[in-house]
Amino acid sequence: MSQLDYPPPILDLIQCLKSLPGIGSRGAERLALWMLNHRQQEAKTLAISIQTTMDCITPCPECGFFVEDGASCPACADPLRDHTLICVVEEPTDILPIERSRAFNGVYHSLGGKLSPLDDIGPEDLRIDVLLQRVDAAGPDCEVILATGSDVEGEATAAYLTELLKKKQCRISRLAQGMPAGSGLEQADPLTLIKALQGRTACQ
Repeated sequence: MSQLDYPPPILDLIQCLKSLPGIGSRGAERLALWMLNHRQQEAKTLAISIQTTMDCITPCPECGFFVEDGASCPACADPLRDHTLICVVEEPTDILPIERSRAFNGVYHSLGGKLSPLDDIGPEDLRIDVLLQRVDAAGPDCEVILATGSDVEGEATAAYLTELLKKKQCRISRLAQGMPAGSGLEQADPLTLIKALQGRTACQ
């Protein structure tokens, strides 16, 4: 006797959903069945929204944050921001926790990752050249705040950038007190980020 299972298209959908972060096998199955059983219009709307987002969202060529294709980045284009103060983060998603703390009035730069030899990620895989160009354009009053994570890879990335930036006419600082050891910005609350920004220390 053959064993009954979902048809292949449903199994493929479950596999796709299971590949999303934070979704396990049971959660993927529930989502797939929700799309099929009761709310077909909502499922179609979700599919259209995903496709539209993939088609029209692109990284800002300057800071790396998400912008609509052809639109200006609100932070990079804001003349009221201090463009000589550049906060360097690992991923675009690290920008919003700092922005929401309202403690920072400069601009951002996402590296698009961090140095990780085990994952075969080297300097050439990160947006380091663009950062160095921005530092040169900002002039001698520029300060670069290294806001990479406090894990091993984040510290290694900060140390590598410090050595490169020492050759430039800029100040280099690192987020200070309050940052939880071994974690990233997404786990820090706004008050912690405010203290870390205010207490940043110069990199030697």
